[in-house]
Amino acid sequence: MGLLIVLLLTCAALPWASSDPSDEACLTHLSQTLKDPLKNLQNWTKSTFVNPCSGFTSYLPGATCNNGRIYKLSLTNLSLQGSISPFLSNCTNLQSLDLSSNSISGTIPQDLQYLVNLAVLNLSSNRLEGEIPPQLTLCAYLNVIDLHDNLLTGQIPQELGLLARLSAFDVSYNKLSGPIPASLGNRSGALPRFNATSFEGNKNLYGYPLPPMKTKGLSVLAIVGIGLGSGLASLVLSFTGVCIWLKITEEKMAAEEGKVSQYMPDY
Repeated sequence: MGLLIVLLLTCAALPWASSDPSDEACLTHLSQTLKDPLKNLQNWTKSTFVNPCSGFTSYLPGATCNNGRIYKLSLTNLSLQGSISPFLSNCTNLQSLDLSSNSISGTIPQDLQYLVNLAVLNLSSNRLEGEIPPQLTLCAYLNVIDLHDNLLTGQIPQELGLLARLSAFDVSYNKLSGPIPASLGNRSGALPRFNATSFEGNKNLYGYPLPPMKTKGLSVLAIVGIGLGSGLASLVLSFTGVCIWLKITEEKMAAEEGKVSQYMPDY
Protein backbone atom coordinates (compact mmCIF):
# COMPACT_ATOMS: atom_id res chain seq x y z
CA MET A 1 0.00 0.00 0.00
CA GLY A 2 2.84 2.35 0.86
CA LEU A 3 4.50 1.60 -2.48
CA LEU A 4 1.30 2.43 -4.36
CA ILE A 5 1.02 5.80 -2.59
CA VAL A 6 4.63 6.60 -3.49
CA LEU A 7 3.99 5.77 -7.17
CA LEU A 8 0.87 7.95 -7.26
CA LEU A 9 2.71 10.86 -5.69
CA THR A 10 5.56 10.43 -8.16
CA CYS A 11 3.20 10.46 -11.16
CA ALA A 12 1.41 13.52 -9.81
CA ALA A 13 4.74 15.32 -9.46
CA LEU A 14 5.70 14.67 -13.09
CA PRO A 15 5.06 17.61 -15.48
CA TRP A 16 2.52 17.30 -18.28
CA ALA A 17 4.10 16.19 -21.52
CA SER A 18 4.98 19.17 -23.70
CA SER A 19 4.49 19.36 -27.42
CA ASP A 20 7.05 18.33 -29.95
CA PRO A 21 9.81 21.01 -30.15
CA SER A 22 9.38 21.08 -33.92
CA ASP A 23 5.71 21.99 -33.60
CA GLU A 24 6.60 24.73 -31.13
CA ALA A 25 9.14 26.25 -33.55
CA CYS A 26 6.68 25.92 -36.41
CA LEU A 27 3.88 27.77 -34.59
CA THR A 28 6.20 30.40 -33.12
CA HIS A 29 7.65 31.43 -36.47
CA LEU A 30 4.28 31.30 -38.24
CA SER A 31 2.77 33.66 -35.66
CA GLN A 32 5.70 36.03 -36.19
CA THR A 33 5.32 36.25 -39.98
CA LEU A 34 1.51 36.44 -40.05
CA LYS A 35 -0.26 39.68 -39.13
CA ASP A 36 -3.62 39.46 -37.41
CA PRO A 37 -5.29 42.91 -37.60
CA LEU A 38 -8.66 41.61 -36.33
CA LYS A 39 -7.10 39.76 -33.37
CA ASN A 40 -8.62 36.41 -34.33
CA LEU A 41 -5.58 34.55 -33.03
CA GLN A 42 -5.34 36.00 -29.53
CA ASN A 43 -4.61 32.59 -28.03
CA TRP A 44 -1.63 32.12 -30.34
CA THR A 45 0.90 32.95 -27.64
CA LYS A 46 4.32 31.59 -26.76
CA SER A 47 3.02 29.92 -23.62
CA THR A 48 0.41 28.04 -25.64
CA PHE A 49 2.95 26.96 -28.26
CA VAL A 50 4.83 25.06 -25.56
CA ASN A 51 1.88 22.73 -25.14
CA PRO A 52 -0.76 23.33 -27.87
CA CYS A 53 -2.15 19.80 -27.74
CA SER A 54 -3.37 17.33 -25.19
CA GLY A 55 -3.91 14.11 -27.07
CA PHE A 56 -6.59 15.01 -29.61
CA THR A 57 -7.49 18.30 -27.90
CA SER A 58 -6.13 21.58 -29.29
CA TYR A 59 -5.73 24.81 -27.33
CA LEU A 60 -5.12 26.87 -30.48
CA PRO A 61 -7.94 28.26 -32.66
CA GLY A 62 -7.67 26.81 -36.16
CA ALA A 63 -5.42 23.93 -35.12
CA THR A 64 -6.37 20.26 -34.87
CA CYS A 65 -4.31 17.75 -32.91
CA ASN A 66 -3.67 14.06 -33.33
CA ASN A 67 -1.88 12.14 -30.61
CA GLY A 68 -0.29 15.31 -29.23
CA ARG A 69 0.90 16.68 -32.60
CA ILE A 70 -0.46 19.41 -34.85
CA TYR A 71 -1.82 17.65 -37.90
CA LYS A 72 -4.20 20.26 -39.35
CA LEU A 73 -4.09 24.07 -39.62
CA SER A 74 -7.19 25.84 -40.92
CA LEU A 75 -6.91 29.63 -40.72
CA THR A 76 -9.40 30.66 -43.40
CA ASN A 77 -11.12 33.98 -43.99
CA LEU A 78 -9.52 35.73 -41.00
CA SER A 79 -8.17 38.80 -42.86
CA LEU A 80 -4.64 37.60 -42.12
CA GLN A 81 -1.75 39.48 -43.70
CA GLY A 82 2.00 39.01 -43.76
CA SER A 83 3.73 35.99 -45.25
CA ILE A 84 4.07 32.23 -44.87
CA SER A 85 7.03 31.26 -42.70
CA PRO A 86 9.42 28.67 -44.18
CA PHE A 87 9.63 27.27 -40.63
CA LEU A 88 6.12 25.95 -41.17
CA SER A 89 7.96 22.89 -42.44
CA ASN A 90 8.80 22.06 -38.81
CA CYS A 91 5.21 20.86 -38.33
CA THR A 92 6.30 17.53 -39.78
CA ASN A 93 3.06 15.77 -38.84
CA LEU A 94 0.93 18.31 -40.71
CA GLN A 95 -1.53 16.71 -43.12
CA SER A 96 -3.72 19.68 -44.05
CA LEU A 97 -2.78 23.34 -44.47
CA ASP A 98 -5.58 25.79 -45.33
CA LEU A 99 -4.76 29.51 -45.32
CA SER A 100 -7.32 30.46 -47.97
CA SER A 101 -9.34 33.67 -48.26
CA ASN A 102 -6.90 36.00 -46.52
CA SER A 103 -4.52 38.74 -47.70
CA ILE A 104 -1.27 36.82 -47.30
CA SER A 105 1.52 37.98 -49.62
CA GLY A 106 5.06 36.92 -50.45
CA THR A 107 6.03 33.62 -52.03
CA ILE A 108 5.18 29.98 -51.41
CA PRO A 109 8.15 28.66 -49.39
CA GLN A 110 10.14 25.87 -51.01
CA ASP A 111 10.56 24.43 -47.52
CA LEU A 112 7.02 23.08 -47.66
CA GLN A 113 8.64 20.12 -49.41
CA TYR A 114 9.57 18.81 -45.95
CA LEU A 115 5.90 18.37 -45.02
CA VAL A 116 6.08 14.79 -46.24
CA ASN A 117 2.69 13.90 -44.75
CA LEU A 118 0.85 16.82 -46.33
CA ALA A 119 -2.29 15.80 -48.23
CA VAL A 120 -4.18 19.11 -48.58
CA LEU A 121 -2.62 22.45 -49.55
CA ASN A 122 -5.06 25.33 -49.94
CA LEU A 123 -3.54 28.79 -50.30
CA SER A 124 -6.24 30.18 -52.59
CA SER A 125 -7.64 33.72 -52.59
CA ASN A 126 -4.57 35.49 -51.25
CA ARG A 127 -1.91 37.78 -52.74
CA LEU A 128 0.88 35.27 -53.17
CA GLU A 129 3.50 36.08 -55.80
CA GLY A 130 6.42 34.33 -57.46
CA GLU A 131 6.52 30.87 -58.96
CA ILE A 132 4.96 27.59 -57.86
CA PRO A 133 7.77 25.59 -56.20
CA PRO A 134 8.44 22.38 -58.13
CA GLN A 135 9.70 20.95 -54.82
CA LEU A 136 6.06 20.37 -53.83
CA THR A 137 6.41 17.14 -55.77
CA LEU A 138 8.28 15.75 -52.77
CA CYS A 139 5.01 15.91 -50.80
CA ALA A 140 4.02 12.55 -52.26
CA TYR A 141 0.70 12.32 -50.39
CA LEU A 142 -0.69 15.56 -51.83
CA ASN A 143 -4.15 15.02 -53.27
CA VAL A 144 -5.36 18.66 -53.18
CA ILE A 145 -3.46 21.70 -54.47
CA ASP A 146 -5.59 24.83 -54.59
CA LEU A 147 -3.75 28.04 -55.49
CA HIS A 148 -6.44 29.89 -57.42
CA ASP A 149 -6.96 33.64 -57.24
CA ASN A 150 -3.42 34.77 -56.42
CA LEU A 151 -0.69 36.66 -58.30
CA LEU A 152 1.53 33.68 -59.13
CA THR A 153 3.78 33.96 -62.18
CA GLY A 154 5.98 31.71 -64.29
CA GLN A 155 5.13 28.28 -65.64
CA ILE A 156 3.32 25.39 -63.99
CA PRO A 157 6.02 22.90 -62.90
CA GLN A 158 5.82 19.72 -64.95
CA GLU A 159 6.93 17.77 -61.89
CA LEU A 160 3.52 18.27 -60.26
CA GLY A 161 2.09 15.80 -62.74
CA LEU A 162 4.09 13.09 -60.98
CA LEU A 163 1.85 13.34 -57.91
CA ALA A 164 -0.12 10.13 -58.39
CA ARG A 165 -2.58 10.92 -55.58
CA LEU A 166 -3.46 14.39 -56.91
CA SER A 167 -7.23 14.53 -57.38
CA ALA A 168 -7.93 18.27 -57.14
CA PHE A 169 -5.78 20.94 -58.78
CA ASP A 170 -6.66 24.61 -59.30
CA VAL A 171 -4.34 27.42 -60.40
CA SER A 172 -6.99 29.56 -62.09
CA TYR A 173 -6.91 33.36 -62.03
CA ASN A 174 -3.22 33.96 -61.54
CA LYS A 175 -0.59 35.39 -63.89
CA LEU A 176 0.85 32.08 -65.06
CA SER A 177 2.28 31.68 -68.55
CA GLY A 178 3.59 29.05 -70.93
CA PRO A 179 2.20 25.62 -71.81
CA ILE A 180 0.08 23.50 -69.50
CA PRO A 181 2.10 20.33 -68.75
CA ALA A 182 0.56 17.32 -70.45
CA SER A 183 1.05 15.43 -67.19
CA LEU A 184 -1.64 17.72 -65.70
CA GLY A 185 -3.77 18.82 -68.64
CA ASN A 186 -4.01 15.51 -70.44
CA ARG A 187 -3.51 12.79 -67.82
CA SER A 188 -3.80 9.21 -68.92
CA GLY A 189 -4.98 5.99 -67.36
CA ALA A 190 -6.89 6.05 -64.10
CA LEU A 191 -5.40 9.38 -62.97
CA PRO A 192 -7.99 12.13 -62.33
CA ARG A 193 -8.21 14.69 -65.11
CA PHE A 194 -8.57 18.44 -64.65
CA ASN A 195 -10.79 20.54 -66.89
CA ALA A 196 -10.36 24.08 -68.19
CA THR A 197 -11.70 25.68 -65.00
CA SER A 198 -8.51 24.58 -63.22
CA PHE A 199 -6.41 26.78 -65.54
CA GLU A 200 -8.63 29.64 -66.77
CA GLY A 201 -7.96 33.27 -65.96
CA ASN A 202 -4.24 33.12 -66.84
CA LYS A 203 -3.81 35.36 -69.87
CA ASN A 204 -0.59 33.82 -71.19
CA LEU A 205 -1.27 30.20 -70.26
CA TYR A 206 -2.11 27.87 -73.14
CA GLY A 207 -2.57 24.26 -74.10
CA TYR A 208 -5.15 21.54 -73.46
CA PRO A 209 -7.71 21.68 -71.85
CA LEU A 210 -7.93 25.44 -72.51
CA PRO A 211 -9.47 26.50 -75.84
CA PRO A 212 -6.98 27.40 -78.60
CA MET A 213 -5.53 30.88 -78.40
CA LYS A 214 -5.95 33.33 -81.27
CA THR A 215 -2.54 33.33 -82.91
CA LYS A 216 -0.65 36.48 -83.68
CA GLY A 217 -0.43 35.36 -87.34
CA LEU A 218 -4.17 35.82 -87.75
CA SER A 219 -3.94 39.30 -86.32
CA VAL A 220 -1.24 40.19 -88.82
CA LEU A 221 -3.33 38.83 -91.69
CA ALA A 222 -6.29 40.82 -90.49
CA ILE A 223 -4.18 43.97 -90.40
CA VAL A 224 -2.83 43.28 -93.90
CA GLY A 225 -6.37 42.63 -95.17
CA ILE A 226 -7.61 45.89 -93.73
CA GLY A 227 -4.67 47.70 -95.26
CA LEU A 228 -5.26 46.17 -98.68
CA GLY A 229 -8.96 46.93 -98.47
CA SER A 230 -8.29 50.54 -97.57
CA GLY A 231 -5.76 50.85 -100.39
CA LEU A 232 -8.19 49.40 -102.92
CA ALA A 233 -10.93 51.74 -101.76
CA SER A 234 -8.59 54.71 -102.08
CA LEU A 235 -7.60 53.58 -105.58
CA VAL A 236 -11.24 53.27 -106.67
CA LEU A 237 -12.08 56.70 -105.29
CA SER A 238 -9.05 58.24 -106.99
CA PHE A 239 -9.91 56.62 -110.32
CA THR A 240 -13.52 57.77 -110.03
CA GLY A 241 -12.37 61.31 -109.30
CA VAL A 242 -10.10 61.32 -112.32
CA CYS A 243 -12.93 60.10 -114.57
CA ILE A 244 -15.27 62.81 -113.28
CA TRP A 245 -12.60 65.46 -113.81
CA LEU A 246 -11.98 64.28 -117.38
CA LYS A 247 -15.72 64.30 -118.12
CA ILE A 248 -16.13 67.83 -116.81
CA THR A 249 -13.06 69.00 -118.75
CA GLU A 250 -14.38 67.40 -121.93
CA GLU A 251 -17.75 69.11 -121.56
CA LYS A 252 -16.09 72.47 -120.96
CA MET A 253 -13.94 72.06 -124.08
CA ALA A 254 -16.99 71.16 -126.15
CA ALA A 255 -18.80 74.21 -124.90
CA GLU A 256 -15.86 76.45 -125.74
CA GLU A 257 -15.68 74.98 -129.27
CA GLY A 258 -19.39 75.76 -129.72
CA LYS A 259 -18.88 79.39 -128.76
CA VAL A 260 -15.98 79.79 -131.16
CA SER A 261 -17.89 78.25 -134.08
CA GLN A 262 -20.62 80.92 -133.76
CA TYR A 263 -18.14 83.65 -134.71
CA MET A 264 -16.61 81.75 -137.64
CA PRO A 265 -17.83 82.91 -141.12
CA ASP A 266 -19.64 80.47 -143.39
CA TYR A 267 -17.92 79.72 -146.66
